[in-house]
Amino acid sequence: MGEMVSSGRTTVERRSDRELVVTRTFDAPARLVFDAWTRPELFRQWWAPKSSPVPLLSCEMDVRTGGGYRLAFGQDAANSMAFFGRYLDVSPPARLVWTNEESTDAAVTTVTFEEGEGRTRLVLQERYPSKQAVDEACAGMEGAMPEQFAQLDALLVTLVHS
Repeated sequence: MGEMVSSGRTTVERRSDRELVVTRTFDAPARLVFDAWTRPELFRQWWAPKSSPVPLLSCEMDVRTGGGYRLAFGQDAANSMAFFGRYLDVSPPARLVWTNEESTDAAVTTVTFEEGEGRTRLVLQERYPSKQAVDEACAGMEGAMPEQFAQLDALLVTLVHS
């Protein structure tokens, strides 16, 4: 445990056999960072890594406790892969918790937004049902999250200055 990978300002840490934690500080207030996670028109601008050959085709979000989400990735609707689940806790602009229901090995994700001096420390924690599930997720997150968060940084710059 305690394996940590840092890429610039993004840190991916394996805290236990079933838990993965990603942290990053953004130069924007928590309400803007929270909006980027909860408003589909903003979320779709940064969530899919631009280096990925699989684009985000659709983004449906009913961001409220008990609401749901569905993200579809692929070249077209016939060849797409969906990620979906339910929001367990939506507490603007401090916390989001959701399920990932696309597989039996999927995680429950908690994202917290801690503001201080106009900056926001974001902590994304994923709890998996097994060590094997976290092993599979870890490799993907170490590559994707730093790029996604760099894209979020770029979006936040435009939001802060608009």
